[in-house]
Amino acid sequence: MNHIRTTHLGWNGAEELGKGVARGSTNDPALLSRLLTPNRLLDIAMRRSLSRPQFRCFQNGVEVHPAVYCIDSVSPRGQSIPMVNMRSLGNLLREGATLILDQANTFDPTMEVACRALQWWSHERVQVNAYLTTNDAAGFPLHWDDHDVVIVQLAGEKEWEVRAASRKAPMYRDSDPNNTPSDEIIWSGVMRTGDVLHIPRGHWHQATRTGSGSGKSLHVTFGITKRTGAAWLAWLADWCREREIFRHDLDRRRGPDSAALIEAAEALLGERSPADYLAAYEQETILPRHVPFLDILGPLDAVVCTTHFPPRIQVRGETADVLVSGKKLAFAAKALPALRLLLSGRPVVLEQAAAVVGADVVEVAEILVEEELCAVLTPELSSGYTGLVTNAVS
Repeated sequence: MNHIRTTHLGWNGAEELGKGVARGSTNDPALLSRLLTPNRLLDIAMRRSLSRPQFRCFQNGVEVHPAVYCIDSVSPRGQSIPMVNMRSLGNLLREGATLILDQANTFDPTMEVACRALQWWSHERVQVNAYLTTNDAAGFPLHWDDHDVVIVQLAGEKEWEVRAASRKAPMYRDSDPNNTPSDEIIWSGVMRTGDVLHIPRGHWHQATRTGSGSGKSLHVTFGITKRTGAAWLAWLADWCREREIFRHDLDRRRGPDSAALIEAAEALLGERSPADYLAAYEQETILPRHVPFLDILGPLDAVVCTTHFPPRIQVRGETADVLVSGKKLAFAAKALPALRLLLSGRPVVLEQAAAVVGADVVEVAEILVEEELCAVLTPELSSGYTGLVTNAVS
């Protein structure tokens, strides 16, 4: 993901996110196929119980009713589980349709790893949606997103149009509905396999295969939601409850004590800056899901850090503190080499790591797994790193 997010967009770092439309390409077919293929997307749809709105299908620009491509799979005991009817879905795709899977990172280990890499890089939450379009199908009509997106064309081609924003920094919850598209076309053209496109929040855009004839398009959209000034103020509103003055009723009869409230609010603004909020946002983010380690299932052989954001390591004399997701773990300073290795975000095979940083790495790994900062490297999770991230001690 490092090559996609920087080199091929001409970026020097995450500060470029949202600053303007950017295009690039990657000539690494192996990377593209590792991220996702059309058949792997269809396999995900076949093996999971998916439902609207996470899984949707569009034809002729109109959403197809789920009853057309979904069925209830009934067990011998009469238990009903909604599943995708792959035969019906196949017919729709042969005719020409668009299949959409939101948050593919919750189902696919490679998509999970890619999103985590972008989160560690951007320090913002990231999710990825997958779009498979066949033959002459149209996509969504002209619209804008309330977050920045990085689009990677994984297979086939699709025609795009990107327009300027008609409202500066629009939001999901806003004072203006922002329903009138801009007439200014910033870029229009065909996204082909390997092409990468960044569209900032609020820019109108649409993609289609209408008029393209037989063929396919598979692209993934990484949605990156950045913090705003409004989010900072909402965070401050939670903090104000610590102070008695903000917990009192507003007096309708005599009028509220506006001067005292304003003074207290100004004090709060000065004490908790936007930078404080950004740091707290990372620290307060809950730990993600992962397979728990159970020693009855086998020894702990390999691990990987799975926190949403990079853990912070603070060295204080003879102590090394690890801070992440509301937790603070204190280790002896001699554990620092093991901590840096285990919290690198790369898979760590403990036998190899012990030869590099010492046998204590196993004990440190067990603690980090118990505290859920690291996860056992199952074969499925390991597959998500293959070809994307090298082993930390290789």
